[in-house]
Amino acid sequence: MAEPTSYTPPKVWTWDAESGGRWASINRPIAGSNHEKALPVGQHPIQLYSLGTPNGVKVTVMLEELLALGKSGAEYDAVLIDIGEGEQFGSGFVEVNPNSKIPAMLDQSTESPTRIFESGAMLLYLAEKFGKFLPSDQPGRAECLSWLFWQMGSAPYLGGGFGHFYSYAPVKIEYCIDRYAMEVKRQLDVLDRHLADKQYMCGDEYTIADIAIWPWYGLLMLNGIYKASEFLSTDSYTHLNRWAREIDARPAVQRGQMVNRNWGEPEGQLHERHDASDFDTRTQDKI
Repeated sequence: MAEPTSYTPPKVWTWDAESGGRWASINRPIAGSNHEKALPVGQHPIQLYSLGTPNGVKVTVMLEELLALGKSGAEYDAVLIDIGEGEQFGSGFVEVNPNSKIPAMLDQSTESPTRIFESGAMLLYLAEKFGKFLPSDQPGRAECLSWLFWQMGSAPYLGGGFGHFYSYAPVKIEYCIDRYAMEVKRQLDVLDRHLADKQYMCGDEYTIADIAIWPWYGLLMLNGIYKASEFLSTDSYTHLNRWAREIDARPAVQRGQMVNRNWGEPEGQLHERHDASDFDTRTQDKI
């Protein structure tokens, strides 16, 4: 398909369902559910409805880190939501997340179940609930939240911008790829400079800022998303690469990456997680 040379926007935009590339079948300009489907509810305090994309990995890593610290209240059931099949538009999912995006979470330990949507909100909720991975002093807390919100505002340029046009768009448009590649490299430079004299995003303490940023930018460094590390020359970001490898080596991070993952090597997938023993008992037949 030839690259378009010009485009004149119509006076009134209309939805063309065939123009969305790989995700055309699930993208739409309206909200709400399109079918009735209740969500399963397991026995643990935390119910997570998700997929092992970077936004989903943030939350499973956080929960696994809390469990590694002995926080039994962080036990969770993780149910896979296949966004390729449109499961995020089921009535039960929309009740938990009216934005129809993974992840969505219910906390059953409260007087009535508490719903939380948006991955950054989940990290903050869990950090405050369990008193972990969020600095208690005001300057440290402010720094941590600044980087948490930096990630929430910046990652759409990486995922919906660069990732879409580089990997998924039906037409490779030079202007779009160049525009978002430039912005992603600027973001990588921000992180690399910041980590030049720090072990973690907020200094010596591992926090929800690291947990939020790593599944997007750390995995990009490790060629784990979009397979674009050569294209973006990511080897040049020395400090960011060091940080990415250190966090990747954490056992809880390794477990969190497996949960709700339904692609890649079978040994890296755990479609649903209902108990810690699921990591040990998963087999290829279950995948």
